[in-house]
Amino acid sequence: MRTTLRALRALLLLASLFMLRTPRGETRAGLPVTETDEPELWRTVRELADRVGTRAPSHILLTADVDAAVTEDARLLGLLPGPRRLHLGVPLVQGLSEAQLRAVLAHELGHHAEADTRLATLAVRGRAQVLHTVAHFEQRAARAKAREQLRQERRNSGGKAGGRKTAEADTVHAGITHRTTARIHTAYARLYLRSTLAVARRQEYAADDAAVRIAGRDATASALSEIPVLEAAFGFYMDNYATLGSGSGLLPPRGEVYGGFGRMLTARQLEVAGLRAELPVEPSSPYDSHPPAADRVRRIEELPADGRTNEARGAALSLLSDPERIMPALEDTCLADDIRRFERTRDWQELLDRSMTASLASRSTPLQQALALYTEDRPTVPALLRVIEDGRLWQLAKRLPLSDHAGAVHGHAFREFVRPTLHKSLSRMALAELSARSLLRWEFSWERAAVPHLRPTAVGTGTDLDAAVVSAVADAPDTAPLRALLAGGA
Repeated sequence: MRTTLRALRALLLLASLFMLRTPRGETRAGLPVTETDEPELWRTVRELADRVGTRAPSHILLTADVDAAVTEDARLLGLLPGPRRLHLGVPLVQGLSEAQLRAVLAHELGHHAEADTRLATLAVRGRAQVLHTVAHFEQRAARAKAREQLRQERRNSGGKAGGRKTAEADTVHAGITHRTTARIHTAYARLYLRSTLAVARRQEYAADDAAVRIAGRDATASALSEIPVLEAAFGFYMDNYATLGSGSGLLPPRGEVYGGFGRMLTARQLEVAGLRAELPVEPSSPYDSHPPAADRVRRIEELPADGRTNEARGAALSLLSDPERIMPALEDTCLADDIRRFERTRDWQELLDRSMTASLASRSTPLQQALALYTEDRPTVPALLRVIEDGRLWQLAKRLPLSDHAGAVHGHAFREFVRPTLHKSLSRMALAELSARSLLRWEFSWERAAVPHLRPTAVGTGTDLDAAVVSAVADAPDTAPLRALLAGGA
């Protein structure tokens, strides 16, 4: 049985050799830096490569990912060496110490150490390529389906213009060849990935060992612990800060799309520290070549202490000669053309103010939707206040999306069911109205979510927004406080 499995694995490996060449022109977006640009970074990389016992990369590209990788354009199906590229994520450099970054780089270079067998290297290259091949066929199938959809829609639009009856677009058979090929390769990929998983994970452990030997036990363990934390923090930063104005066609000031990440990390140190206790204990997928982070850290921490806890404790960002120059250049390289054409704001405060104003104005609450069905007036706060003052709030509330239970009760019970929705919707509508009337400002903060504040003219009314909303949706509603806020205290 074991002989049969070995033969099958060998057959799969040989079959994969025909797919190992990565298509030309497919490179990751990155900012190339020469030794003149970044002498200290290049010196560090060359020193680490020498200590690992492998060739140094011939190119270094700074990327916008929380990642580092060394790739090689090998020849003759990977049997002959070729140029190597180090892809180094700037967010990784922003969040790690120099010792931690040295451990990460030693790990990546360790994958190319001469101790690795060529057969193992081929197996790992095959894993990457088989996944690429499946994705390639799926993309071609999707493009074929989209082309067929467009063709049939154009045909149908011509038929409608001529008064002919048209059929719905049928794309069931579009791209069927590519989809079928993708299914065959997917089935092969599952078998191949499983058969090479042990080899890939052994290489990860071997690369960890190289990092421990070069950078020290504690630096390597802490780096492995920090990377998942930085991935989560960077995702949060991009969602809540860097792309805050994307819906309005706005960008942070030049250099701040990636530059602000470091400031957020510093400001939210307590939150970031809490994430360190939540290392992944399972692989990201059954085919992930990386063992779970918790397992790798535990394995390293069980090694004897090596007395290297105080080495290179400075920030990894100090390896870059001029981070302020790197950040704008990284935007020029990594942001898509249509994104780079967005308007730049003067500062983060302007980005927040304009983005929140546009966002509030564009969102429709359940109460606005109900109001549009209930009255011919535009669904604005003044229109809603008139409905409330006419004593028709609870009639309007029956137009809200209600659960079966809420729709079946009456009187006080009904009011208590719908009041939270009324409060939330009216609060948002009032924020939008106050913002449109320039009576609201937003407090920008790296430490916490943005907080709205009434401007001095509105504060002069002697009440706050939440209290005004509570009064407006009470059993005996009072709209005067909210009207006073909207009038700016006039």
